[in-house]
Amino acid sequence: MSAHQYDEGHTVAGWTGFGIATVGTAVVGLGVCLVSGALIVGGLAVVAVSVLVTWALHLSGWGKPPGRRPREEWGMRVRDSRAREGHEGCVGCRVAGRRGGRPSTTAVGVGAEAVGGTGAGAGVGTGAEARVAAEPVSVKSAG
Repeated sequence: MSAHQYDEGHTVAGWTGFGIATVGTAVVGLGVCLVSGALIVGGLAVVAVSVLVTWALHLSGWGKPPGRRPREEWGMRVRDSRAREGHEGCVGCRVAGRRGGRPSTTAVGVGAEAVGGTGAGAGVGTGAEARVAAEPVSVKSAG
C-alpha cells in the first residue's frame, strides 16, 4: 500500500512558488519589525515574483491541472503533458490564452458589414478589425 492515498498536488511549480513566497513574506515580516518601507516593498516584490515563477512553471508543464490527476501522474518529477494545450477550468491557462482543448468563444465573423463587405468570408479580418468586430458595443442614452 502506498504512503499517499490522495493526489496532494505536490509539484515543482508549487514547491518553487512556495519557497520564493516564503522568502518574500519573511522579508516583509522583517520590514515590519524594523519599520522599513523599503524591506516591505521589496518583500512584496519577491512575493509577486513567486506568483510569476509558479505561473511560468505551470505553463511549462511542471504544475498540475485543477482537480485530481491519474495516479501515475502523482509523482513530483512527472511533467504534465497537457499543459501546452491548457487545462479546462484553469485560470492560469485562460490568462495565458490557452483554452484547454475547448473551441474559442470569440466570434470572428460577427459584424461583417462593419468590417467591410458581404458574402463568403466577409468579416473575417486579420488583426484589429476582427477583434473590434467581436467586441460588445455599449449604448449610452442621450438624456
